[in-house]
Amino acid sequence: MSGFLAGLCVAILPLLAAGFWLGRRTAHPQNLGGLGTPVEHATFETLHTASLAAPPLRAGLTEETARKSARRLRSLLGTDALCLTDQKQVLVWDGVGSHHRTEIMERLAGPLETGRGEAFPLTCDAPDCPVRWAVVAPLTVDDRVHGALVACAPRESAVLVRAAGEVARWVSVQLELADLDQSRTRLIEAEIKALRAQISPHFIFNSLAVIASFVRTDPERARELLLEFADFTRYSFRRHGDFTTLADELHAIDHYLALVRARFGDRLSVTLQIAPEVLPVTLPFLCLQPLVENAIKHGLEGKAEKCRLQITAQDAGAEALVVIEDDGAGMDPVLLRRILAGEVSPSGGIGLSNVDDRLRQVYGDSYGLVIETAVGAGMRITARLPKYQPGVHSAGRLTDG
Repeated sequence: MSGFLAGLCVAILPLLAAGFWLGRRTAHPQNLGGLGTPVEHATFETLHTASLAAPPLRAGLTEETARKSARRLRSLLGTDALCLTDQKQVLVWDGVGSHHRTEIMERLAGPLETGRGEAFPLTCDAPDCPVRWAVVAPLTVDDRVHGALVACAPRESAVLVRAAGEVARWVSVQLELADLDQSRTRLIEAEIKALRAQISPHFIFNSLAVIASFVRTDPERARELLLEFADFTRYSFRRHGDFTTLADELHAIDHYLALVRARFGDRLSVTLQIAPEVLPVTLPFLCLQPLVENAIKHGLEGKAEKCRLQITAQDAGAEALVVIEDDGAGMDPVLLRRILAGEVSPSGGIGLSNVDDRLRQVYGDSYGLVIETAVGAGMRITARLPKYQPGVHSAGRLTDG
């Protein structure tokens, strides 16, 4: 489901329940608190309640998320009781009549199998039990039934049947968004693993070869480089967190460049201009290092003369602007567009397209890499990083141990 369609569903579906809510509330007029007409007040209250129920559901359908959202959902429908179930059990019961749990689950076999809603009378020996009728509305994601929303009331009501169905569809949208979030997380994790696999053979072989060359001639230098190698690989293959800070990413790049300088010597000139105020900015893990590696690969390898590499990070108001520029061989812009579009694989496998994809996934399409290049003219890569983005949090600085 596209972001537009999902957003449209989130905004509109609660309104469909507003009519039912309004019918109940306008029978008992309340103080509108300056919010205008009863219809405007009902609409506001319905949307507000829906907005409070949504965040827990965006984490999926579990006992905890069901518990946090059930009361809000019951308020949307105005019923005496409401329960949320998965395929096997009642996750939460909010309201009266919880002794009907077993009966509800026994009657759910059909709706959970077919994905069609159902309404049925409840059997109860308790004369004072206020719930005598149940409406079942399945919760589906990608045509798979994950559970059900069950609204219980004193009597049969066609309005309740329709309202429960609409609220269930709204809940299903939240669960689908949760599923998309989880898929995105799995995709990012897979891409990070792929990026590690791309970096490691090329980098590890060359680094170990350089370290080995110093073992006899300069043991102290070999020891220093081995520590640089250990620090960089520990950062690159760490197991926690999809995000890091600009300070930590630049620290890892410094380890990487120390190993590259040991290999290429005076052929590489590096200039860094980093504004201190952008160091705490959070960005996707292993986002800048591949860009630096790309600059080294296309700037130095296969080129006899000296290569200049410049890395700048500037404060740009609500964003940090990171620019990585080299004066190397550059690239045909047509080939670059095909690489970023995934039509061809880049030589050497260094992850320009990987980084571009991850930036777009995290921040939106407008935050993809901006790359300026031409054959023989070097390459300039610009990455814009929002200083604050919901859901983007660093796992914290990697400590020794």
